[in-house]
Amino acid sequence: MSLDLLSATVAAEPWKDAAAFWRGLEDAVSGVSGPVATLSLPALRYNALDMVVRAGGVPLRVASKSVRVREVIDAALELAGYQGILAFTLPEALWLAQTRDDVVLGYPTADRSALAALVVDEQAASRVTLMVDDLGQLDLVDAVAAPGARPEIRVAIDADASWRAPGLGHIGVHRSPVHEPGEVAALARAIAARRGFRLVGLMMYEAQIAGQGDDTGSGDRLIRWMQRRSSHELLARRAAIVAALRDIAPLEFVNGGGTGSLEFTASDQAVTEITAGSGLLAGHLFDGYRSFDLAPAAAFSLEVVRKPQADIATVLGGGWIASGPPVASRQPLPVWPPGLQTMGREGAGEVQTPLQGESARRLHVGDRVWFRHSKSGELAERVDRYHVVDGDRLVGEVPTYRGEGKAFL
Repeated sequence: MSLDLLSATVAAEPWKDAAAFWRGLEDAVSGVSGPVATLSLPALRYNALDMVVRAGGVPLRVASKSVRVREVIDAALELAGYQGILAFTLPEALWLAQTRDDVVLGYPTADRSALAALVVDEQAASRVTLMVDDLGQLDLVDAVAAPGARPEIRVAIDADASWRAPGLGHIGVHRSPVHEPGEVAALARAIAARRGFRLVGLMMYEAQIAGQGDDTGSGDRLIRWMQRRSSHELLARRAAIVAALRDIAPLEFVNGGGTGSLEFTASDQAVTEITAGSGLLAGHLFDGYRSFDLAPAAAFSLEVVRKPQADIATVLGGGWIASGPPVASRQPLPVWPPGLQTMGREGAGEVQTPLQGESARRLHVGDRVWFRHSKSGELAERVDRYHVVDGDRLVGEVPTYRGEGKAFL
């Protein structure tokens, strides 16, 4: 189906009434067996438009890894305020570029087969921008096809946006090796001097701000202090980097941020666009932020297959653990019926997940338990489709990447 987010109905944020919301999903898919993943159309619309408001007029680039459903990506790009895609692998970028003309690769690639496909495709080369942070990545392209034997390749620099805190060291994720303005400028000059490449953009992802909740109930004061200090440092350093690069090449974009930092990143005068994707489907990892509340657009349900004890209901499957550190926040979260929790010695299992709580006493074999996944896009790697629900009505279905026969990473 084609998703139309502008015409979807939103009735006073129905997810605020948990019982009505989850029972509506239950009713909508009552005729569907097995594990079921759903998309709430009103919640998806709310999230998509809310991010536009939070971005304050700065264009949003859709992070495809946080969605992995083409119909959802396309629907977002039809909304004013969204433009372009940030892809996560080059094969995926080439696939998306068949129908989209602005696809930036968010990570460096060493996929020689995909590079070989890129360098023989003039249209793809004009639509796809590679991400680099090391001249060795350019060498790899040249080894696949020499500059004179291929189209000019568009590249952007990924500069490290982490905070090197005095006395604390590295705060953030370990991404690019270029951090200081001089280091980024030196790389930019080397790229500009290389035949067969064109420097068109800069990306700086502030994970310690965008990807770290500040309302989790654990260490929030320290997190907020870190984010304030880091944001002040980053504003000055990013401005210096952009100024240096604009003396070297006419940048088409300066990309930053993520779902968790839209307001801050939009305030940065050096930034021309913000990447966001998790905010569309709203995995529960993004519940712990003070500045925004997302609607639970994506969810999945598993069926109870046995009752080992009166207060334990066991569902089939459930071990859909998100990437990252192996902590509780990466586990799927049982949300309906309320009061259920995974068991400490078992957690969410590959083939079964025991859930304990008073609600389990009222569950019978064949009943459903509803979960929210931790990281938004990773649910799509477990199912071949989302069932699209509007209130208590099943209005269609959309294939995930896997449903289209794609497994990029």
